[in-house]
Amino acid sequence: MLLDAASMYFRAYYGVPESITAPDGTPVNAVRGFTDMISRLVTEHRPARLVACLDLDWRPAFRVAALPSYKAHRIAGAEGDGPATAPAGVPEEVPDTLAPQVPIILEVLAAAGIATGGAEGCEADDVIGTLAHREAVDPVVGVSGDRDLMQIVREEPTPVRLLYVGRGLAKAELLGPAEVAEKYGVPRERAGESYAEMAMLRGDPSDGLPGVPGVGAKTAATLVGRFGSWAELLAAVADPSDGRLAASARQKLAKATDYLSVVEPVVRVVQDATVEMSRPDVLPSAPADAAALDALAERWGLASSVERLVKALAG
Repeated sequence: MLLDAASMYFRAYYGVPESITAPDGTPVNAVRGFTDMISRLVTEHRPARLVACLDLDWRPAFRVAALPSYKAHRIAGAEGDGPATAPAGVPEEVPDTLAPQVPIILEVLAAAGIATGGAEGCEADDVIGTLAHREAVDPVVGVSGDRDLMQIVREEPTPVRLLYVGRGLAKAELLGPAEVAEKYGVPRERAGESYAEMAMLRGDPSDGLPGVPGVGAKTAATLVGRFGSWAELLAAVADPSDGRLAASARQKLAKATDYLSVVEPVVRVVQDATVEMSRPDVLPSAPADAAALDALAERWGLASSVERLVKALAG
C-alpha cells in the first residue's frame, strides 16, 4: 500500500475540526485525522507492506520548465488565479495551522515503524509511480485523492489499483483498469496510460494545465481511444491523411501544438525516481518505538488515535 501522504493529511486537516487540539492548545486535527485514516486502511485492507510517500518537491523544476503555469496558482502569496508563470522552488500555500503538524505526523510514523519514502526533486505521485512500476512480487494499492494517479492502474506484471479517496474514506473507490475504462471511456487494455493522455487533452485547472481549448473529457477519451500511444496521436495531428482525426479535431489540436509538445512529462508520473526509504517497508505488528509513540500521544493529546493505530498494527 502506497499512501499519498500530503493528499491525505490535507484532507484530514479540512475534514477534522480545528478545535481538536493538544493540551497546550496546538491544533492537531490533521495529525489525528491522518493517523486515524492509516488505522482504518490497515484494518480494512491488511497490507503486508506500507509506505507513506512524501512530496520532497511539490512543484518540481522539470515540470515547471516544461509548463510554467503548473500549480502556479498554489504559490504562497498568489492572489486570484495566481501568476501565469512562476519559478520552481517557491513555497506552497499551506494553512498556518497545518504546517506545524507535518513534523508531528512524521514523528508518529517513525515511532510506529511505518516507512516513509521520498525522491529529491519529485512529488509523492512520482514516488508512488516508481514504487508501483517496479513492484514485481505483490499486488499494489495506491491511496490518494488525486485523480492523476489513476494512471498507475495495471494488471501485469502485478496488479496495481488506486483507492481514490477524493470524497473521503467512507466513499473511497477501488479502481483498476476495468473501472477506469468504464468511468472515463478510455481503452481498458491501456487504461492507465490512456487516462494520463486524456488528462493532457482535457486539462486540469487545479494543476494549472490549460488543456486543448474545445476538447472536454468525453472528446479527449474518444481521441486517445483511437491511438495506441501519445506519440501516435501527435503524429496524426501533423498528418492530414490520417483518417482517425476529423478535420475539426485536428484543427483544435494543431492550434495547441506548443502545449501538446511539452505537457507529457508534466502529467505522467515518473517511474524511475531515486526513492530513499526511511526504513524497510514491511508493516510492523507493533510500534518500532513504543515509548516514543506513547510520549507523542501524551504531549499532543493523541491517545485515542495512537491506541487505534497500535490495535490496527497488532491485528
